[in-house]
Amino acid sequence: LLGYRFAIADKDKRYLRSAFSLYLPATVVDRLVDSQSPPALGGETRELSAFFSDIQSFTSISESLDPPTLVRFLNVYLSVITDIIEEHNGFVDKYIGDAVVGVFGAPLADEDHARHAVEAALACQKRLAESQAEFGLPDGALVATRIGINSGEMLVGNIGSSRRFNYTVMGDAVNVAARLEGANKAVGTYLLVSQRTRELCGDTIIFREVDRVR
Repeated sequence: LLGYRFAIADKDKRYLRSAFSLYLPATVVDRLVDSQSPPALGGETRELSAFFSDIQSFTSISESLDPPTLVRFLNVYLSVITDIIEEHNGFVDKYIGDAVVGVFGAPLADEDHARHAVEAALACQKRLAESQAEFGLPDGALVATRIGINSGEMLVGNIGSSRRFNYTVMGDAVNVAARLEGANKAVGTYLLVSQRTRELCGDTIIFREVDRVR
């Protein structure tokens, strides 16, 4: 009887991990499943790296596709970006339409969060270039993505109401990453990082200074 109970409990834990990992970072799910108390609101301030990506000319692309084809395209595209973020020790905070918000350095501490974020961005650009045939866009249209990365102090944790909340990040440093993603359009680039991100990467990655942005 005890063996049966243990077997069912273990199966339930595996199910919970499998189900909730579709919505939360795996490490957060593990913490919830193994905890003897329910998750609660709260957060902490830590230096992390935020990653924002957005598809170039997405409005034009979406207008050229019927809804089922658009959904299929987005699912393929978002899977590519998500897989790479997770392969580089990050997690996807949220999807905003075609935009992806990734976080590096949480929930598990990662001293190399800035380097991992930049390496993920470079890998995204490379993988997208190799995956154009999978998107199946009409008239040979190509998918290009703009990415912005910033590192700095951010609030990370369970944020929301007492009945519904997200494990997410917020703060000025997060907003700067979003602004850098948008600034790519102005300077004609596809990947912009802040000075702080560049400093944390050290000499492991080669950068070139582009501009000063207000």
